[in-house]
Amino acid sequence: MRLADNLERELPYMRRYARAVTGSGERGDALVEAALVSFIDDVPPATGRLEIFTRLEQTIRASVVATAGTDTASLPRRALLLTAMEGFAPGDAALIMGCADEEIGQLITDAENDLTASLAADVFIIEDEPIVAVHIEQIARSLGHNVVGHATTCEQAVEACRTLKPSLLLVDIQLADGSSGAEAANIITRELDIPVVFITAFSERLLTGRIGEPIYLIAKPFRPDMLKAVMSQALIQSAADQPSKNYPAS
Repeated sequence: MRLADNLERELPYMRRYARAVTGSGERGDALVEAALVSFIDDVPPATGRLEIFTRLEQTIRASVVATAGTDTASLPRRALLLTAMEGFAPGDAALIMGCADEEIGQLITDAENDLTASLAADVFIIEDEPIVAVHIEQIARSLGHNVVGHATTCEQAVEACRTLKPSLLLVDIQLADGSSGAEAANIITRELDIPVVFITAFSERLLTGRIGEPIYLIAKPFRPDMLKAVMSQALIQSAADQPSKNYPAS
């Protein structure tokens, strides 16, 4: 398959990864664009998913080092996102990150340990499938978060969040009554400056270049480790971007 075809196929997932790493749609997309531009002058012999993400990771690392002087702090979370969110085997993640297999294992372990030490948050769930909502709540509580409420419609969610003022939203896109979880999140986040993790069966369709795309996005069906990784990254990155923000403990 030609490089252009591979890049087109992987573009939504590249954007999902870069956005999750940076906590910003603008910064994440800029890194993806820089990685894509680099292929113009330097096309690797193989151009499959592994090589494409290797180039993206190199671009991310260079940006992090240029900004902070080192990328040590974010390495464990990037390793976890590559495996838990993007589905790479640990060995492939090691190749992408340019480290040894045993090192990637330690990075993932460090990131998983950080999950339990991450800031406890008041979580609100917008999900119309009862079984899925219960599953999400169990995962959130296993990380020490306090699930303060649950809604199945846009109207219910907005009204409840104005009272409860959660620290994190976990949102299904399409709700059973025809209303939109994305619309609810837009209204809520205009009033509360909090991160949102969107959960949908069609995640790649939401990263098409249009304005207002989500930063944190996972696909249904999801694995618990995927949701844990993205939730924690959203909270950690939000706290880093806004040091004064305090998440209430459960």
